[in-house]
Amino acid sequence: MRRNKGARLVVRRGQAFRMKLTLSRRYYRDRDAISFVFMVTGVEKPSYGHGTLVVTPLLPENTESQDIWSATLVDAYDNVVIAQILTDPECIVGEWNFEIDTKLMHDGALSYSHPDPFIVLFNPWCPDDDVYLESEEERKEYVLSDTGLLYRGSYNRMRPAVWKYAQYEKDVLECSLYLAHTVGEVGLHGTYDAVQVARALSAAVNSPDDYGAVFGNWSTDFSGGTPPTKWVGSMKILQQFYNKKKPVKYGQCWVFSGVLTTVCRALGIPCRNVTCYAAAHDTQSSLTVDYFVDEDGRVMEELNSDSIWNFHMWNEVWMTRRDLGTTDFNGWQVIDATPQELSGRKYQCGPTSVVAVKRGDVKIAYDGGFVFSEVNADKVFWRYNGPTQPLKLLRKDINGIGLALSTKAVGSWTRQDITEDYKYDEKSSEERSSMLKALKQSASIFSRYYLNEEFNDIKFDFELRDDIVIGSPFSVVVKMVNKSRDQDYTVTVILRVDAVTYTGKVGDSVKKTKEEVVVKKGQTEEIVLHVSYEEYYKRLVDQADFNIACLATVHDTNFEYFAQDDFRVRKPDIKIKIEAGEPVVGQEMTVSASLINPLPVPLKNGQFVLKDQALRNN
Repeated sequence: MRRNKGARLVVRRGQAFRMKLTLSRRYYRDRDAISFVFMVTGVEKPSYGHGTLVVTPLLPENTESQDIWSATLVDAYDNVVIAQILTDPECIVGEWNFEIDTKLMHDGALSYSHPDPFIVLFNPWCPDDDVYLESEEERKEYVLSDTGLLYRGSYNRMRPAVWKYAQYEKDVLECSLYLAHTVGEVGLHGTYDAVQVARALSAAVNSPDDYGAVFGNWSTDFSGGTPPTKWVGSMKILQQFYNKKKPVKYGQCWVFSGVLTTVCRALGIPCRNVTCYAAAHDTQSSLTVDYFVDEDGRVMEELNSDSIWNFHMWNEVWMTRRDLGTTDFNGWQVIDATPQELSGRKYQCGPTSVVAVKRGDVKIAYDGGFVFSEVNADKVFWRYNGPTQPLKLLRKDINGIGLALSTKAVGSWTRQDITEDYKYDEKSSEERSSMLKALKQSASIFSRYYLNEEFNDIKFDFELRDDIVIGSPFSVVVKMVNKSRDQDYTVTVILRVDAVTYTGKVGDSVKKTKEEVVVKKGQTEEIVLHVSYEEYYKRLVDQADFNIACLATVHDTNFEYFAQDDFRVRKPDIKIKIEAGEPVVGQEMTVSASLINPLPVPLKNGQFVLKDQALRNN
């Protein structure tokens, strides 16, 4: 509670708090009676049945009440009474008004209405609350901590960034209640249920269908708002939204996730950010991500509705799932505020049990199939030969989706890998069993899993060479090993590099090569595509991501090999050196910063010069 003019009393349900009453005269235990009346703010006709009205008498010291709400005398002296109030651990979360009714010793009565409501939150410290979290260290991390790490980048180049949740700042709690009650449409009667509140918040943080907090924008034009990469915390977003009641521009998945963590923690729901690298967006509920490739090795964007994001960020909330009728699915639940697919006529997702996702129980409420696909879909590549020709299965990849699931470690500014919470090891029989179980529940079409004709004579290995710093060249290589003892093969190989957004949308072509090579029996051949900085720097988009692809056709056979991968060029490493003395908090000091890797600077004539930038700062 802030100790200023606008201070509000904030309590957690199921946890006792004390109230000091100053009376007009001395309180007599044996002749005076006091009762407390609590009413949910904003309800026109509060009632006992709806849980919006509670009346409890002040009981003598050391009295155990059988009621779920209680008021017990702690002390009385002169004209002061100190009472201990205990709220119901399942009561409505939100603002409560209260009145104090007194019955005097001469049969008179007085009533006092307090002008300011107090706020009741969920309580992870209370074993009877559905959001109870046993570990104190985890409560500190997932409820009390106002700063965390969000992981972006790609699975082989992870980029942590600090995010300020700021759940204790001005208007943030009030905005969180507004998002749950009004925008999320839980209603005042429904906010006792953590499951429904979490689901409503996943809808209320985005704006497409309910005018929620954050306006999404995945283009490159951020005029009229703030680019998503410029946000470093939730405070300004929520304060602006609460004051203007208009969506704040602009957000992408990490912004939605960071804001959702703030709102959940403000209301007392344990919450953490989770990043899934190579996350699938399955638009057809097939549990597969389908790509169509033309004769040129180009992924046909016009036919693709599914996609794989370099990374996607959602949230986990901790709670009991009494609505599922079993304790098997208690614990971490996925909710996602990024507007991707409609669920129940809204852009909302979850909560769905992480345990259920791992088991392949995709019918478990809510949105289990969608989350399962994000972390464990099969990637399927089809050769498209025109509208009148059947599709040909080129390849299926069962290992390429749902990599390096990451969150901030408890009590440490390091990464915690939680991949095994979501899925079994990709090469295990348990993982395939989970996938088949999910497919059967979704009634998927099994024809897409027909295997290509067996052909094992040539082994293909597709790789990206070099740790790529912006400004450096890189190479894409396909290696072909002919394992046959008696036959040579002619192979046509197409290698290409395309710019790609972090959501997986392929953009401009950077470079492409098409070569034909004879791979003799027992021999190895390589085809290499070299890409210089001059060739790719003008096509760098948002987070400097690229897609590399290989289509190889073995002549006189029915075999084609296709592979692709995403990668990201990284920023140069910066070396910071303290010039003199020891650093002291709050005092200026002199340091020098220099780029370890030189940057090429383009000249007007198309040539480049290497420049090692160095600067000195106070």
